[in-house]
Amino acid sequence: MLSIQGSTAFFMRFLNIRDLSGWRFPVPVFWFQEGRFHNPWLISILVYTRLITPAMNTLISHNLRSQLVKIAWITLAWTLISVFQFLIGYQALIETNCDLSGRDPWIYFYGSVVTGVSAGIIGGYGVVSLWEKWLRSKSYGWTLISIVISFTIIYVIVSVVTGFYLDYSETGNTPLHIDAWIGVYHHFVSPNHWLTYTGWLFVVLGTLAFLQINDKYGPGTFLALIKGRYFHPRREQRIFMFLDLRSSTTIAESLQEEKYFEFLKDVFKHATLPILEARGEIYQYVGDEIVISWPARKGLHNANCVACYFKVQQVLNEKSDYYQQHYGVQPHFKAGLHFGFVMAGEIGLVKRDIAFSGDVLNTTSRIQEKCNELGVNILISQYLVDKLESVSNSYNPKKIGDMMLRGKQQQVSLFTV
Repeated sequence: MLSIQGSTAFFMRFLNIRDLSGWRFPVPVFWFQEGRFHNPWLISILVYTRLITPAMNTLISHNLRSQLVKIAWITLAWTLISVFQFLIGYQALIETNCDLSGRDPWIYFYGSVVTGVSAGIIGGYGVVSLWEKWLRSKSYGWTLISIVISFTIIYVIVSVVTGFYLDYSETGNTPLHIDAWIGVYHHFVSPNHWLTYTGWLFVVLGTLAFLQINDKYGPGTFLALIKGRYFHPRREQRIFMFLDLRSSTTIAESLQEEKYFEFLKDVFKHATLPILEARGEIYQYVGDEIVISWPARKGLHNANCVACYFKVQQVLNEKSDYYQQHYGVQPHFKAGLHFGFVMAGEIGLVKRDIAFSGDVLNTTSRIQEKCNELGVNILISQYLVDKLESVSNSYNPKKIGDMMLRGKQQQVSLFTV
């Protein structure tokens, strides 16, 4: 069996990590011995990002994968916060010359890891499965109270687990021993315990705020803003789809304003998951239209950009009973797709966002307008068809013909599938 030193060296070579000797922490002895890296926890994190995450991409659905990845990152972040709390506290004890004889710092270090991991897994599940959904479907006041109550329950569970671990590490008492319960009780009534509770409550609320902001801008967009990727305009190759609701004027007249708005909310909600499964980025909602974008590589892979339309329509068809019962109509979309270069960059001072500009968007909109005239549900430009044929045989495009689009001076060859 490999030693810690041997396995660490192996994984560093396997993960293409050359040198970590320059890293410094408040308590170096926990991480280094004789200039060598000896932290199996961080190695596990690196293995996860290189091995486990790619394997997950091929075995589970996009929705479940997205939830598991969120839980994993929450667990990682909260574990690092817990470890950081321990390191700062331990460093403070050293600097004040406190007598730590007879106390093994490793016990408390691993205790902080147990706290972070258990809180991340349980709390991460709560964030992804309950609290995010509450924020999307309930009032903020009701949601905030519910989050505080459920967080308190989770915090008590995590504290009990950590308390039993620390008591067992120090005394060997199991949860079946009365002294173990007494130790957990004293841990609960200490002022420091409730200061920690308040701190972790803010961590949870901060996590939820980050996820809500990320949803507001769209997956990946918020991080791009933080990184400053689009602070200066940049030229990108992108695929665009204009997904427009058929017979929207007729439906709006029959449903009236308020019910039509609820209808659009349901349609857009049900369309979101298949769009994300096709790796699409929702760029804009324009009335009854959804503008979807893909970086060239993601959109061409497995013909995601074309599959997106059929996935959306499939979901809406599966919910036909719901729409007939609530609105008396069945939603159908028509779509236009095009490919080319656009300029991408941040715009706005108060409501900052990432915007795309270029002829590609105008052309895509005009292509979508031709669907009614030509009696088809989806139209694709020759430029995109050529790219799709070079990477995928999933669909057999049929040429409609060379069409003059409104506002354009040259004809565009259009295909349908």
